[in-house]
Amino acid sequence: MIADLTQIVLTLALLVVLAMPLGLYMAKVYTGEITYLSFAERALLGPAGVTPKAEQHWTTYTLSLLAFTAAGFAVLFLILRFQHLLPLNPQGFDGLPAHLAFNTAISFVTNTNWQSYGGETTMSLLSQMVGLTTQNFVSAASGMAVAAAVARGLASRQARTLGNFWRDLVRSILYVLLPLAIVLALALVLLGVPQTLDASVSANTLEGAEQTIALGPVASQIAIKQLGTNGGGFFNVNSAHPFENPTAISNLFTLISILLIPVAFCFTYGRMVGDARQGRALFAAMGVMLVVAVAGLYAAERIGNPLHAGLIDPASGNMEGKEVRFGIVGSVLWAAFTTAASNGSVNAMHDSLTPLGGLVAMLQMQLGEVVFGGVGVGLTGMLLFVILTVFLAGLMVGRTPEYLGKKIEAREVKLAALTLMIMPIGVLVLAALAIAAGTAQTSVQDAGPHGLSELLYAYSSATGNNGSAFAGFNAATPWHDTFLGIAMLFARFGYIVPILAIAGSLAAKKTTPPSAGTFPTYGPLFVTLLVATIVIVGALTFLPVLALGPIAEQVSILAGKSF
Repeated sequence: MIADLTQIVLTLALLVVLAMPLGLYMAKVYTGEITYLSFAERALLGPAGVTPKAEQHWTTYTLSLLAFTAAGFAVLFLILRFQHLLPLNPQGFDGLPAHLAFNTAISFVTNTNWQSYGGETTMSLLSQMVGLTTQNFVSAASGMAVAAAVARGLASRQARTLGNFWRDLVRSILYVLLPLAIVLALALVLLGVPQTLDASVSANTLEGAEQTIALGPVASQIAIKQLGTNGGGFFNVNSAHPFENPTAISNLFTLISILLIPVAFCFTYGRMVGDARQGRALFAAMGVMLVVAVAGLYAAERIGNPLHAGLIDPASGNMEGKEVRFGIVGSVLWAAFTTAASNGSVNAMHDSLTPLGGLVAMLQMQLGEVVFGGVGVGLTGMLLFVILTVFLAGLMVGRTPEYLGKKIEAREVKLAALTLMIMPIGVLVLAALAIAAGTAQTSVQDAGPHGLSELLYAYSSATGNNGSAFAGFNAATPWHDTFLGIAMLFARFGYIVPILAIAGSLAAKKTTPPSAGTFPTYGPLFVTLLVATIVIVGALTFLPVLALGPIAEQVSILAGKSF
């Protein structure tokens, strides 16, 4: 127990120690204080006809993002459909079916990386490198650009612009993602992760049989998939595969990288709006919820399945679906970190989590993945809840709500409230349609409440732009590929467009000096209200269906019945 708690505390502490200076560095990147790669910026933006210093209105910024995403989707879709005609396909894989190419292309351009396929048995090396890894960079950079634009908007005084999307996109890659990915990829290679253009290697098993083991440019993709909170994996079993995540040290490195940039963005935000306390308040709210999630997952998995009590060593807990080299703590931290961030990688099978452990992972996604969330978009999702919280606080004290000295009026509140519909539509409505159409029943592996949990987890993961899954759920069907793709697209831009509109609206407003009646948005009281708002919204929305899924399964197990 002491060793477990020590590992958890040290991991969280190391994360914060590394994230704080990175956050301050990123603030300088987005404010233009750091320019040592300006020559590379000009080389990339100049031929595209982009003037780096040109500023964009929020509508132009948004249209640039949408156009870039649409172009990325089209290119990736074509690569996947016609990979059998393209080079670097030593395995001779066929092109993907239309529904699977559609799902995968949307998955990667929305930073979800949901995988209805097995990477080593489906994707050519060209598709992995040129298609998927490229989107791992640019989809993450798009989210980071949005966060920078929103921070500028909230910090601006009577401005009409939020910056330049193309400049923010390129700067996110050149100054942040690419250097970190190179360092992490080299570290992973040193730890034994393959980085080669060879398709496979043959080995003789202990039984004397010959086994073909897939290879490829693994380390480079793993580095950016984690740093960009993309998730997914080169191999079908993801970060449980020894070629993706061979040791406890590689597990620690990649675990830290998953939340490094999302945590850093809290400090970036505080620096960009000119009040470090605002960033620390967001970090505190997210941090509290993450610690609670880690504690809940750890308790559920350490206690294990009560039906096995006395049959196994009580100290071992629930090791089903977990790698021995990581143990319960390494698996729990990974499950908590990845479902807090929009990162779909797994180093243990979430389908084998205890019912309450699965509930914690599922609920983190259903909250909108604002517990640090994806790179950039997690911060902006939290800011939407900040606006709702200051609105509720204003109602309680009878004052017009303010944030950073700016009046929060009907337009901002309506836009923020509109985003509350995204998760229930993507999860509850689309899952209900799958049940009504009969496709849910044929895709679940298990009967009873666990089967419902498999379905709920899939649509929670897609709508939360997460990408992980209960592996017992078969999503590789035309229905689920299509509707999960729609959920991913709807969720990504259903949050981004409203927050950019809010940022544009607030950027144009005057700043009101704080007075004795101003409600501070950085103290313990505000952090408590913010966390309470998030939890209450999530509970009111999803508790009824969770009662039919993981909660009912836990009650059934206590009554001696399993599924």
